[in-house]
Amino acid sequence: MAMESDRTDIRRKVIDSCKRVVVKAGTRLLTDPKAIPELVTQIKKIRDSGRQVIFVSSGAVGTAMKSLGMKKRPKHLSEVQALAAMGQVKLMSMYEEECLKHGFRVAQLLLTADDLRSRERHLNAENCLEALLAQDVMPIVNENDPVSVDELKFGDNDILASLLGSMTRSDLTIILTTVDGLLRPNPDGSLGERISVVRGITPELLAMAAGTDDSSMSVGGMKSKLRAAENLNIAGECLWVACGKDAGVLSRIFRGEDVGTLFVPESAGQDGVSHKMEAKKRWIATFSKPCGKLIVDEGAVKALMKTGCSLLPSGLIAIDGVFHRGDVVEICSGTGQVIAKGQINFSAEDCRMLAGRQTSDISDILHADAEEEVIHRNNMVILPCRKQA
Repeated sequence: MAMESDRTDIRRKVIDSCKRVVVKAGTRLLTDPKAIPELVTQIKKIRDSGRQVIFVSSGAVGTAMKSLGMKKRPKHLSEVQALAAMGQVKLMSMYEEECLKHGFRVAQLLLTADDLRSRERHLNAENCLEALLAQDVMPIVNENDPVSVDELKFGDNDILASLLGSMTRSDLTIILTTVDGLLRPNPDGSLGERISVVRGITPELLAMAAGTDDSSMSVGGMKSKLRAAENLNIAGECLWVACGKDAGVLSRIFRGEDVGTLFVPESAGQDGVSHKMEAKKRWIATFSKPCGKLIVDEGAVKALMKTGCSLLPSGLIAIDGVFHRGDVVEICSGTGQVIAKGQINFSAEDCRMLAGRQTSDISDILHADAEEEVIHRNNMVILPCRKQA
């Protein structure tokens, strides 16, 4: 664990380098009538400091439930979708009213996971956000719950916030929740001290995060926040999780105070800054949906992990799935670890013919001119190794 002076220095430098921030507030915070005015007042201070703010708002379903006097979240999808449609109208009217009081305007974006997985729609969403920010309008983003089904969902708005932070190259993403941050578990199962700064997400950390799900009103928990941190850390960005019940928590964060938990990339220096991943690789790493898997030998695993080189056909052992040139696939070790994702140069059928062969044989095997690499290093992202489920 770093000394307190080191942690303070990292927090301060992360804030000093922050020019654009994503702020996400959870459902259980936004059902309090005082929450939105307090949040907007704090956001105004961030904007006045010259920083751009993108706001991710949960709470549409919870707002509608409160308006209707409902105590328990319904189980039928159509009922939840109807509540989301009702609540979204009320939420946005509240945001617009409060923001106009502070002299700035807002715009609404409702997204599904497919909007960010599709490269074309991803770019459209990114360009829209950039245009709004250029006009000094604050985007308010939520999942498009009235039309979302399981395969189109982000999982929860913690994940959505992290994806937006990565897509917009925001220096910091802040998730406001009902807990003080990541708490270290005690041997008896109770929660102990807060962890101030975390460098990189490990399997041990993920196992440590007990769910904080309260399904009566909302979805999500600490595990989703660690997944969000992983999405951002891979891209070279930071996540700060803090308790939104503190009316001044955003102001405290931007003073660099020791509140919540700051997640910085494992590769970050003492200034909290790490290498920023380029836009295309961000899309491959955290947005794209893999169409298949390549199983590679131990030599290829070592080469990819140590040098980040291209994947050649000689390293292929087996191919799983149906995919075509340009699709994104996972690269896995023989023990089931996903070590990388990349955009492939060949179809699954071609890969099966090329597996284990030399680069010089490719044209003769396929009877056509072709690339030398199965996946070029410029179209590949090495991921934190985690054994497949």
